[in-house]
Amino acid sequence: MILLCNYYLTYRCNAFCEFCHFGVHENFKDTPFAKLEDFKSNVKQLAALGVKFIDLTGGEPLLHKEIHLMAEFAKGLKMQTSITTNGLLYPKFAEKLAGKINLLHFSLDSPDEEEHNKIRKVNCFGSVLKSIEIAKSLGEYPDILFTVTNETYKKLPRMHEIASRYGLLLIVNPVFSYFGNPGLSNEAMDYIENYIDGKIDVYMNKGFIKLRRDGGNKIDDPRCKAVSRVVVISPNNEIILPCYHFENERIPIDRPIKEIRESEKLKYYKQMEGKFEFCQGCTVNCYFEPSFAFPTNYYSFISLTSKFKYGYNKLIKQKLNKKTFNKAEKI
Repeated sequence: MILLCNYYLTYRCNAFCEFCHFGVHENFKDTPFAKLEDFKSNVKQLAALGVKFIDLTGGEPLLHKEIHLMAEFAKGLKMQTSITTNGLLYPKFAEKLAGKINLLHFSLDSPDEEEHNKIRKVNCFGSVLKSIEIAKSLGEYPDILFTVTNETYKKLPRMHEIASRYGLLLIVNPVFSYFGNPGLSNEAMDYIENYIDGKIDVYMNKGFIKLRRDGGNKIDDPRCKAVSRVVVISPNNEIILPCYHFENERIPIDRPIKEIRESEKLKYYKQMEGKFEFCQGCTVNCYFEPSFAFPTNYYSFISLTSKFKYGYNKLIKQKLNKKTFNKAEKI
């Protein structure tokens, strides 16, 4: 069952984060933007195939000038939409996006303005806080997304304070080993788990930490479902296999997606998901989130408790935020 589409609207980015690769690679500066016509055709087909969630991603997704039209189209097909942004362009799109994004995440990497801007290599700390205020004024209920590293994990209590100040949930996103980044140390994982335990307004998928402690994906006993549960589409209108981060092949979408999904090539990649040599030790969050979606193994079961806590608190806080917003409108 396909659960999620990671739709890369662009590979361009207006930040140059230390733990990412989009902004720092010359190859991404002049890459194309996804065409709205292709997007609508693909998303309509994906909805018919049962896809429930679509992540409008990048690069920096708000660099795409038609992102609000894309979000509106996907939402009209009853899909759950998500966007993660550095906040620099959100004030420009805020009103256009209002009501169209189910999961709006603002990335904040440190409670210290200087450190956050140093990590991003662009001054965007103030933009994040301004974007949060704008979003809330429009009746939106965003999350703060903290990509935690070995250098920043002890800042978690202060990040929690910022989220609490705005009445938001804090999502802890453990950095994964990729492009030379070593991933989290055992000390960092211990600290994070101990801090989060018992706190209802801080979310982290516990399956991510368990997977890291176990050494990541094992090719002789794979946990990854990146091909069977996720569709990854590039700005060039291609399906990327087996996943974006360890791309092995790109298939142009020049025929119905259903036909591509039923092809012998896709069957091969489904059989091989999590079994390629480069899959050994993988801990890339965006593929293991849907991989752990159903209670089929230990990782799935411990993920469910985290997701239930997030979903419940998100719903409660969102209702409270809407009440506050409605009262403010009447005044």
